[in-house]
Amino acid sequence: MTAFGRAAGELLEWEIKSVNHRFLELGFRLPEPLKSLERPLRDRATGRLRRGKVEASLRLTGAAAPTPRVNGAALRKLLGAAAEVRAQAPDATLDVVELMRWPGVLEDDRDDIAQLKAAALAAYGEALDDLCVHRESEGAGLRTLLRERLAAAEDRAKEIRRLADRQASALRGRLSGRLRELLESPAAEPGRIEQEVALLAQKADMAEELDRLALHVAAARASFEADEPCGRRLEFLLQEMYREANTVAAKAALPEIAPLAVDLKVAIEQMREQAQNVE
Repeated sequence: MTAFGRAAGELLEWEIKSVNHRFLELGFRLPEPLKSLERPLRDRATGRLRRGKVEASLRLTGAAAPTPRVNGAALRKLLGAAAEVRAQAPDATLDVVELMRWPGVLEDDRDDIAQLKAAALAAYGEALDDLCVHRESEGAGLRTLLRERLAAAEDRAKEIRRLADRQASALRGRLSGRLRELLESPAAEPGRIEQEVALLAQKADMAEELDRLALHVAAARASFEADEPCGRRLEFLLQEMYREANTVAAKAALPEIAPLAVDLKVAIEQMREQAQNVE
């Protein structure tokens, strides 16, 4: 689901963005001193979210920058190596700035880092709460849209069922007329022709597909009321509904049923697109 969460404090600021995605994909942009927080941040997100492409960015304010401290042991080792170089190259110069850039010479104050980590985790929880509020708000609107389209699909299926009996009678009448024409042929085999007529009538019967479609509609409606993520289950149900609707459309012999079958497929396809946004 598309949503945005934000939390700001004296030391830092979080922004979390979420867009539609079939699975949960997490990305974090963290300042170098706080890179080690990614695992607990990821664990918190997976405990709250099930789907979506989520990007979380943490920005430190100027006052939040950790105080650098000199690592005496690392500096002494580096100076010792520099002394050996100078003994063999007396004209070599020693740049203090370059010494400070050497890995391990400067390190962040541990107390500052601990304070930043605690503040970052607390603010992340607030930003995640804000994100979830927005997602729930969008989910409520999406639930309403899906219910409306599900009701429309159910209405079309009921109209098709009402016409299905007429289709069977019309088809039998049409085939019977054709049967009489065939029986007038000297090479006609009455028993075989009657079997073919019965087989064609059976193939045109869509009661089984409509029954399964009704079951899937009921299951989808129950998913809306469940207090748990239902997006993937809903996608599966809609896939099966679309399969049944395709078969119904293929069996439609009455002109009145064909447009209803098209409307049914359109309603289900619209739900399939929206279901990708459901957690």
